[in-house]
Amino acid sequence: MNIAIVGSGYVGLVSGVCFSEMGANVYCVDKDEKKIRLLNDGIPPIYEDGLQELLAKNMRDGRIRFTTSLASCMDKVEIVFIAVGTPPMEDGSADVKYVMEVASEFGRHIGKYTLLVMKSTVPVGTCYRVRDRIRDELRLRGEDIPFDIASNPEFLKEGVAIKDFMTPDRVVIGVDSDRARSLMSSLYRPFLLNNYRVIFMDILSAEMTKYVSNAMLATRISFMNEVAGLCELTGADVSKVRAGIASDTRIGSKFLYPGCGYGGSCFPKDVKALIHTAEENGFRMRILEAVEQVNGMQKKVVFKKLSEAFGGSLAGRTVALWGLAFKPCTDDMREAPSIQTVRMLLEAGAGVRVFDPVAMEVARMYFGDRVTYCEDIYQAAEGADAVALHTEWKQFRIPDWAELKKRMDGDVIVDGRNIYDPAEVERYGFRYYCIGRRRDQ
Repeated sequence: MNIAIVGSGYVGLVSGVCFSEMGANVYCVDKDEKKIRLLNDGIPPIYEDGLQELLAKNMRDGRIRFTTSLASCMDKVEIVFIAVGTPPMEDGSADVKYVMEVASEFGRHIGKYTLLVMKSTVPVGTCYRVRDRIRDELRLRGEDIPFDIASNPEFLKEGVAIKDFMTPDRVVIGVDSDRARSLMSSLYRPFLLNNYRVIFMDILSAEMTKYVSNAMLATRISFMNEVAGLCELTGADVSKVRAGIASDTRIGSKFLYPGCGYGGSCFPKDVKALIHTAEENGFRMRILEAVEQVNGMQKKVVFKKLSEAFGGSLAGRTVALWGLAFKPCTDDMREAPSIQTVRMLLEAGAGVRVFDPVAMEVARMYFGDRVTYCEDIYQAAEGADAVALHTEWKQFRIPDWAELKKRMDGDVIVDGRNIYDPAEVERYGFRYYCIGRRRDQ
């Protein structure tokens, strides 16, 4: 099967590479000429574990190509995916202008029946707006070429996106015609053969499913962060509370780890967009409003603990930050809690030294020359009064505490992800601060 994917960012590129690995012939389209040049040289513009190797393999096999022109491949493909960005606007709504631009281009160049599939995260009803835009373009051309619209939201977790795509827990597809369903069934046949769940539904429900899924996960995170705050005040240990409630099969254990807040390209903007969709329909999502508010406060928790450790003043102090990406195994810093911490530290007059295994170049776009960039966690901690962990990279999990004590001027460790054993850290003479756990256990 021949397909095109418009948008070669995180979702589009991972999807294109994985579809090509499954045997499809894929044309990845993006207007960014620099990005396309890099991809044609086998260099992905994003970091994702295993992506570069899989890209190289399928380029060698001739199953994936990169171009700046959708028109150049429209006559060759049966399905076109939209995978462009839908960034949040000031009012929290999703900006779908790039989606609509693709719809217009699709309508101008379609020459035979083609299925247009929405993989971008879009507000409910956007697919029908896209359909209307295409019909407008066809009317301007004086032609009546058949086409269908479908919704196929992505549920990829950054850092394990390739695994998620190749072995999904579910694939959601919204269609409103038998022909569209048949084409999507053919494309996803490899997943059906392996008994992965492919769930067909109507288009509006598929669009809603994506937002509700992310909103639910964000809700669990913010809920546990509030529980952690209460545990600190009452003397309870949130790690034990989490183990107690996670053993209930109705609740489960996922996304119940308290920390310094969620970030990334999905949860923040999708929660905002769902709240905005509700407002447009005369409804309030009060729980999600609270989720967003709690997360905003939680992103300040590392700074607050650092401030507490130094009696309320950080002026003249040096703080080392371990981890900058919003989660491990990615260089994505969009809405990362580390951004808030760095900005607050700088405003408070502190010096900041940072290290992240893959996000250092991205960090320069956020911080410029206002922080010191280091080559590893120990160099970052050199002369520091405190170390603050933001991202739970595996290589951060068993540091040499004795070596760290020699390198630091101070003795404060703020664990923004609760990955260390308080007793072990304190045995080396550190003052340990975490999220919702008792320091005497």
